[in-house]
Amino acid sequence: MLLKPTFAATAALMIWTTPLLAEDMPSLRISLLESGTVNWEITTITENELDAQNGFDLEVSKRPRGEDSDAALENGDTDIIVSDWLWVARQRAAGHDFVFIPYSKAIGGVVVPADSEAEDITDLADGKIGIAGGELDKSWLLLQAYAQKEFGMDLVGQTQQVYGSPPEILEQALAGDLDGAINYWHFLARMVADGQKVLIDVATAAEALGLDPDMPYLGYVLREETVEKHPDAVKGLIAASRAAKDMLANDDAAWEPLRPLMNAADDAEFETLIEGFRLGIPETLEVDLDSADKTLKLMRDLGGEALVGKATELPEGMFYMPEM
Repeated sequence: MLLKPTFAATAALMIWTTPLLAEDMPSLRISLLESGTVNWEITTITENELDAQNGFDLEVSKRPRGEDSDAALENGDTDIIVSDWLWVARQRAAGHDFVFIPYSKAIGGVVVPADSEAEDITDLADGKIGIAGGELDKSWLLLQAYAQKEFGMDLVGQTQQVYGSPPEILEQALAGDLDGAINYWHFLARMVADGQKVLIDVATAAEALGLDPDMPYLGYVLREETVEKHPDAVKGLIAASRAAKDMLANDDAAWEPLRPLMNAADDAEFETLIEGFRLGIPETLEVDLDSADKTLKLMRDLGGEALVGKATELPEGMFYMPEM
């Protein structure tokens, strides 16, 4: 059942269960990418015992590749991963019982060198664009649709694309080898801290396309079976997540223990990463289902089955929010 509570209301439910002894608490296993930014929130939860305060024990494992976590969820070797909702839609269309709990609305955009004279995306014509994530990167696809709608520009045909991993695109951008770069938000934050400029962010492009700019693309993904077996623990996960977000949004001191995880080169980069994380915190758990369905269909038009599999419309019941 999809409800629409505000995150503030959810936060007020922290410690909503009667405290339990550790041996009585249900456990939830979460598998994370070793370098993922979700580690910042999860570490805040575990180090401050927000899981225990909300009636469950969070067991954390880290894996070198996101694909390893995906496989762990599919095989039942973990209870929770973090992924984007389009992947969940693809999996549900293929018969998996996965559900999505919103986590972050932080996505990428395009940055250009500090001395670039580009004022909009058309100024990248004939230029070299670095793209993290490959041809089916969702930010890249949305920006293609935006360029076509707003300017009649064939972004693929009118630019030279360079694909690479996020660190590779970061390195090339900082070396001045690219006219523009599309990367994950935390790599873009590093570029901005180095002096590069945001030409357009994906939220702006999404809004121009009639999509919800505040759509939470990333979330916690669980099996419906896990939710049915441990409903109170899943409620606790939602409350603990919100409590951690509140700490990170309002208390600068809460970031100091996370600094080693963030690999910030200097104070400016550290502050930029904090700002980026805070901007990515959804204001509400509400999901605009019509916008999500429109986004899915647009992604299918642009990326085909290679991106969304058999999903032709938003699968029913994909976005999970229990009565609290």
